[in-house]
Amino acid sequence: MKNTQIFNSWVTCPQPNPTAKLRLFCFHYAGGRALMFHTWPEKILPDIEVCPIELPGRGMRLMKPPFTHIQPLIKALEKALLPLLNKPFAFFGYSMGALISFELTRLLRRKSNLSPVHLFVCALHAPQMPDPHPPIHALPKSKFLQELRRYNGTPEEVLSSPELMKLFLPTLRADFSVLETYVYTPEAPLDCPITAFGGLQDWKASADDLKAWREQTKVEFSLEMFTGDHFFLNSSESLLLNSVNQKLHGYC
Repeated sequence: MKNTQIFNSWVTCPQPNPTAKLRLFCFHYAGGRALMFHTWPEKILPDIEVCPIELPGRGMRLMKPPFTHIQPLIKALEKALLPLLNKPFAFFGYSMGALISFELTRLLRRKSNLSPVHLFVCALHAPQMPDPHPPIHALPKSKFLQELRRYNGTPEEVLSSPELMKLFLPTLRADFSVLETYVYTPEAPLDCPITAFGGLQDWKASADDLKAWREQTKVEFSLEMFTGDHFFLNSSESLLLNSVNQKLHGYC
């Protein structure tokens, strides 16, 4: 981690690679942070520079207020990322990160005529589909924590710690608010390929939910399902990254 480069407060780079032919920007899930991608440079093709996004309210930006709605968030991200889009780039988004990367892709198309070479989305139903599950971000604390446990992504020692939850609860609520206040606006399908990844045991995003991402691109779409629940990334990371490498190989 000592070689990590900070491009700006939003974007880190665990292993800077000035000669890389492509940048892969990675967007974490609700309650996550950029650190979840810190080992990826060792597993991604050498000509790809891995650039994890750190949203406010966590990690090195713990004291910054988190966003609660997606539109101001993607406008801030567009401003932060534009100087780094001076070479081919791809987006990888996990759960909340999938929605953020999708809407950021649409914003870049509208305002700057820019597009990623590939959009990878994980563990999230297609944006045009309403979420069949009731919102949780405003639930009382005990019920909110009960719902978080269903995702199986936050360690029990964190959920059971009053000190840690006091620190992280506002950010968790804000992240779920970003997802649950989202309102889809129809636009033309994207010009970049989309690959959707899902977990076979994920109660939150089924294969059918993920197949519907097909409507969001004019070009190639593929769906890959892995063993695991909503956090299949933890158990199937190698298989997932092999697929990412295969999809991006032609650009390197």
